[in-house]
Formats: sequence, structure tokens, C-alpha cells
Amino acid sequence: MNIEVTKSRDQIEDKYKWNIESMYSSDDRWNRDIEDARTMSEQLRSQEGHVLDSSSSLLETLKAETSISRKLSNAIVYSHMKQDEDNSNSKYLEMNQKAMTAAAEISAALSFIVPEILEGDPSLIEQYINKEPGLEEYRFMLDNILQQKSHVLSKDEEKVLSSLGDVLGAPGEIFTMLNNADMNFGSVEDSEGKSHLLTHGTYSSLMEDPDRTLRKNAFTRIYSKYMELINSIATMYNYSVKENTVSSRLRNYDSPLDAALSPDHIPLQVYDNLIEVVHKHLPEMHKYTAIKKKALGLEEMEMFDVYIPPVKPVEKEYSFEEAVDIACEALAPLGSEYVSTLKKGLLEERWVDVYENKGKTSGAYSFGSYDSYPFILMNFTGRLNDIFTLVHEGGHSMHSYYTRRNQPYIYGGHSIFTAEVASTVNESLLIRYLLRKAEKENDLEMKKYLVNYYADQFKSTLFRQTMFGEFEKKTHEIVSQGGSLTADLCSEIYDKLNTDYFGPAMKHSDLIKYEWSRIPHFYRDFYVYQYATGFSAATALSERILTGGTEARNDYLRFLSLGDSDYPVSLLKIAGVDMSSPEPVDQALNVFGDLVDQLDKLL
Repeated sequence: MNIEVTKSRDQIEDKYKWNIESMYSSDDRWNRDIEDARTMSEQLRSQEGHVLDSSSSLLETLKAETSISRKLSNAIVYSHMKQDEDNSNSKYLEMNQKAMTAAAEISAALSFIVPEILEGDPSLIEQYINKEPGLEEYRFMLDNILQQKSHVLSKDEEKVLSSLGDVLGAPGEIFTMLNNADMNFGSVEDSEGKSHLLTHGTYSSLMEDPDRTLRKNAFTRIYSKYMELINSIATMYNYSVKENTVSSRLRNYDSPLDAALSPDHIPLQVYDNLIEVVHKHLPEMHKYTAIKKKALGLEEMEMFDVYIPPVKPVEKEYSFEEAVDIACEALAPLGSEYVSTLKKGLLEERWVDVYENKGKTSGAYSFGSYDSYPFILMNFTGRLNDIFTLVHEGGHSMHSYYTRRNQPYIYGGHSIFTAEVASTVNESLLIRYLLRKAEKENDLEMKKYLVNYYADQFKSTLFRQTMFGEFEKKTHEIVSQGGSLTADLCSEIYDKLNTDYFGPAMKHSDLIKYEWSRIPHFYRDFYVYQYATGFSAATALSERILTGGTEARNDYLRFLSLGDSDYPVSLLKIAGVDMSSPEPVDQALNVFGDLVDQLDKLL
């Protein structure tokens, strides 16, 4: 079902809009939460210097901080989502800015709490927990804080760093403005001379266009633009990496990577294992590239051919209700409670903002506060890809649903490391369901499409994100050793990695070496690798769920219920996968190898 983009928000049926009014019935109530959070934070400042005076003082402080955070979270989520409904509505832009300003002020006001806890004797805090029953809930949180004792500065130093937060994040903010607001790519022509607008939003669709001239022109234009600014961008990235390096040293970490992994207790070997195992399986990636080159009938395969599918896309369209039905059938291995809850949320409780309208934020996400529904933003067009998006975001939302039912507010979130598992398990179950269905119906074209689609997910998520992670590791090592990142050096590193990953079937491009300069993830250090680890874990877990019966399913549902109540690697062990071992990545890439072999026979 194709919905015209020109529709205004009030032209979309209410049943296809998220039920955000369930959060706040009026703007006045929203404003009240903002002001209440400000007032409560000012009141809590009276505890400064007294956090550890007694067990009751510690409990009072933590409960007050939790209450403030909860109110603020509700307000931020609401204003952010209202802005995403229609970005042309200045009212909600102003509300969101007000919420973010309040958050920064409150964060600075309460920055004394953690340093005071850290200044205390761990044995005294243990005595307090044993004495005051209300503190038991905070045990893991307090233990986690104390684990960071050697990495947290004095109260005054933390206050200074907190106040410098915006300044220290300047390289990333400047890049965002340059990338999203100031760069203009104009239009590019296809083989018939027709013009196509080139933006960040249209680039990916142009890369999937059958017209090779259009793909080449879009690719050339976009990287030529980045090449023109390459020295400025290199300077931004250099200072971003330097900030990570200086910060990690100030906080007594062995390296920026150690600093990034430490809060979630991710062993360094997880990062190294990922890169090592992916390198072991690069021959399968090279074979995939060669198969794709042959299937596309290309004498030379260029980087602008990477995203064009070697099989004909499935043209069938689906209504939103049909998409929900398919999703529920695919997710049946997760049990009747999971499926019925998701279906009710999608169709009755209006978790989802379904269709595009004027001014609506593009893409898709799962979002919400501890007290709200686990909302989903989509821009549903009826394609098969939209069903994958629905189960992906539905996985995030169900993760939030189970967590919030079973954990207190302080453990109601998820690290990226675990969050991507919940979404990708659902995608894996969906594609396996669709493949079984295609086999049963003897639908060869659908099978070809799905096998390639699944293989391409490995290429995009496991291989490509690992390549990004390897680039970050190399650049941070250079700066940590006293070097500086120039445009030529970054481009040289990236060029070699791209060649190594895609293999000999890919013709070398003089422009692809500039791709590093347009990746926003690099301004959030050592973040993107988690998509690769999450994909690996999800691949292993989906296989376990399909073959392991009730026990495997219950282990997984227990994992979904635990939120942030333990460290990510420990949580995933409960689900049934050990990410400290190279085995899950190896298992996932064996699946990729099988897919490549299948594709070789099918094409």
C-alpha cells in the first residue's frame, strides 16, 4: 500500500499514529515535569557533602536522583517524539531544546553524587546495604560505580569536565552541522540525461538503482564533495580521537578502547576476537563479491555496484496489517505471550507511528521511557524491507517491554551490545521463516532474493561494521602513540582496509578511500563494532531458539527481562551465547559461508 509523501499529519488515520497522548494529556503537564525535575534537583543539592553520612542518607539521595531522572526521561522522550512527528513544527523543536537544556543543567547540579560515593570506603557502603533493605535494589548499580573508582576524578574535577561536555564534543557537533546542514550535493544525471536530487537521504536509494550511470555519477559526486573538504574533516576527526585519548589517560585507562569498553565490562578480547575471526572468513566475503560481479554481468565491479542486488527484487506489496500477521507468524518460536503482546501493541495499543507525512523524521527507531509504551517510528511503504524493519524495531520494543515489567527503573535500559541482539534475533527468525515458506511454495525467485538479502545483511552489518571498528582501532593507536591523523593517513588506512575486505573481484577506486570522512559513527568512539557483535550473537541465538525447544526460548526471554541488571557479556551467557569466545562470530560466519554457497548455485 503506497502512501503519498505529500500527506500532512492530520490526513493520516489515528489508528496509524502512535498513542503519544498516553504520556502527556497536555503541554502544561509536560512543563510541570520539567519544572518539577529542576526543583527536585535544587533540593537534592542540599545533600552535597552528606551522601554517605548514613545508610538512610545514601538511600534518600539515590531515590531522589532516580525520581528526577524518571521525570526528565519522560519529558525528553515526549518532546523528541513530538518533534519527529513533524520537524517543521517549531513548537516541538523548542520543547525538545528546553528539555535538553534542563537535562544538562540537572546533570551538572547532581554531578557531586558519584564522586562522593567513590570517595567512600567500599566496606562502609556494603555495611549500609546490609543495614538498609531499600539499598539492596541499588547493589549492582553501586558495585558498578565502585568498579570505576580508579577512573573517576575528584568532585571538583568531575564538575569541571561535566561543564566542558559541550566543548569536548565539539568535533562531532561541527561534523554533524557540516554533514547535515552545509553540504549540498546538487543533482546527478542518469543514462538518459534525467536529473536526480542527491542528498544523504536519496544516496542509498540511488546506489540501488539499476541505472549504472546514475550510480556512478552519484558515487563520484558525493565522494568528490568530501574530497574537497577532506583536510577540514580530518582535523575534526583528529581532535575527536585526541579528546578520546586525553580523556582515557585522565581517567587512568590503558587506552581509549579500554575506556570505551570498561563501563560495560566488555573484555578487550571481544573486540580483538571479532576482527580476528572476520579476517579468517574474508575468503567467503571475497567469493560473495565475485559471485555478485558475475551475476551482474560486469567486466569490472566498482564500489558503486556494491548495493545493487544481483537478483530481481520482490515486487509484492503488503498492507501494514498483513505485515503484522507475517511478523507474528515468523516470531512464533518465541512463544504465544511474546507474539500476542507484540500484536496487541502494534494493532490495538498503537505503539507504532506507521506512515510518512510531511516533515516526519525519516528512517525507523524504537523509543520510549520507562513509563511509556515502547513506541516505534516507521515510514511504512508496503515493501518486504518494511516487514524486516517492523520485526527489527519490534524486537527492541519487546526487549523494553519485558525489561520494564521485570526490572526497576535504574535497570530499565539496555546497552547497545545487548539491544542489537533483541532486534536482530527477530530479523533472523523472519528470514528463516520466509525461506522455509519459499521452499514449501517452490518460489525460486523469492528464495534467490532472500538468500541474497540475508548474505547482504552479513556484508553490511558483520563485515562492514567490523571494518569500521578496525579503522577506529588503528587511528586511535596512532594518536595514542603520539601521532596525528592527517587526511592522507586516514585515507591510506581506509583504502587498504576496503581492499582487504572486498577482495580482488572489486576494482580499486580512487574515491572510496574518502569514505571514512562521511561516517558519523566515528565521532562516537568504539561504538559501531557492537552492531557486528550483536548480529553474531543474534545469529547463534536464533539457531538455538529454533532447535533448542522450550529451554532455549525461556533462556532468551529471561535475557529480555533482565535489562541492565548485569553486564552485557553475562546477560548474553544467560541467553545461551558466550561473546568472550570467538565461537559465536565463527558460527555466524559459517552461516554466511553456507549462504554464499547457496547463492553460487542459485544464480
